[in-house]
Amino acid sequence: MKKVIVALLALSLLAAILSPALAAPDWEEALPVFLEEEEDSAAVDASVFEEDAPAAAVGQLSIPAPSAILMEKETGKVIYEKNADEKLEPASVTKIMTILLVIEAIEAGKISLDEMVTTSAHAASHGGTQIYLEEGEQMTVRDMLKSVVVSSANDAAVALAEHISGSEETFVARMNERARELGMTNTNFTNCTGLLDDPTHVTTARDVAIMSRELIRHDMVKEFTTIWMDTVRNGQFGLTNTNKLIYYYKGATGLKTGFTRRSMYCLSATAERNGVEYIAVVMHCDTSEQRFESAKALLNYAFANYVLYDVYPDTPLLPVRVVLGKMPYVQPLLEGGSKMLVEKDKASSLEKTVEVPNKVNAPIKAGDRIGTLTVKAGDQIVGEYPIVAADSVGKLSWGDLFVQFLKLMFAGGL
Repeated sequence: MKKVIVALLALSLLAAILSPALAAPDWEEALPVFLEEEEDSAAVDASVFEEDAPAAAVGQLSIPAPSAILMEKETGKVIYEKNADEKLEPASVTKIMTILLVIEAIEAGKISLDEMVTTSAHAASHGGTQIYLEEGEQMTVRDMLKSVVVSSANDAAVALAEHISGSEETFVARMNERARELGMTNTNFTNCTGLLDDPTHVTTARDVAIMSRELIRHDMVKEFTTIWMDTVRNGQFGLTNTNKLIYYYKGATGLKTGFTRRSMYCLSATAERNGVEYIAVVMHCDTSEQRFESAKALLNYAFANYVLYDVYPDTPLLPVRVVLGKMPYVQPLLEGGSKMLVEKDKASSLEKTVEVPNKVNAPIKAGDRIGTLTVKAGDQIVGEYPIVAADSVGKLSWGDLFVQFLKLMFAGGL
């Protein structure tokens, strides 16, 4: 209750500070569009975020969201799904891909957080949630990105897209290309905001989880996604996070809300506790409360029932002799990640066994499988991980063998 009171007081104070700015004629004219087309801070009963109720046990989870998925970040393992491959309009959850491309451009050195972005007439014309950019207005990439991530600003999203690619159309083409690279097989973007109701602008809960997982691999984004309240324009325009979990849910790290009348209430929520991070995606919920309630239930379920288990061998993998190899040994390597997601009640009973031969025959290529690490719970195999050659080792030719023979002979080894 104390948190609710503090939040309400903070919001009231912010509204008082910002009221002169919001009274500007051009912003006032756009405000009804914002309220009609996209939800920014819809009132949500704070009881939705309380964690008094016990989390569902494994296999007993039920949520009202019509489409959903729950994924662990490091392994990518899906532990719950419901109509996860149904193609749906995602509203502003679209901006996860927009943000990802901006972050990747920054980290690649193509743009910087401090360089200025000039607003085009096209960007300034966008309604819905916005920071009311005017044509020709300049703002740093940092403030534009913050406005998109925190407050879902459509005008800032388009301005950034044009700044990176020259036009929104070219940027959207890259969005679709990046989606294909990530394996998002049921996604098609037609704009960079999700504001427009377009039956061909679709994705799925699974694809949203995939691009969310890719985005949160970039630590930079959490500098923005974990902001609850902030400002742009030198403190003259306030931002409040559309994702209420950031304020109310322990460990929340992001990520993106969305709403239009056709898309209904959507959310990709991420949260981390004890070094484990989960992604909960819910789409087309009937109400904002249902959206947050479903995401919270998914996250609670994950944290209550699952844990990351280190599958790396308890002792180092020793080099393996290569028969007739140009190198005498090859180093074995555990392929893929060294973690697996398991149910908490099974974690203490898990056992690891390593099968690697004493020798292998040349030639051998890097990545060739030479052994297996098996994880068992009693007699049940819960995971198998390939052990591969870290390097390529060629086979000695007859000429190589003759040279070695001569070296041994003249060195007195024969």
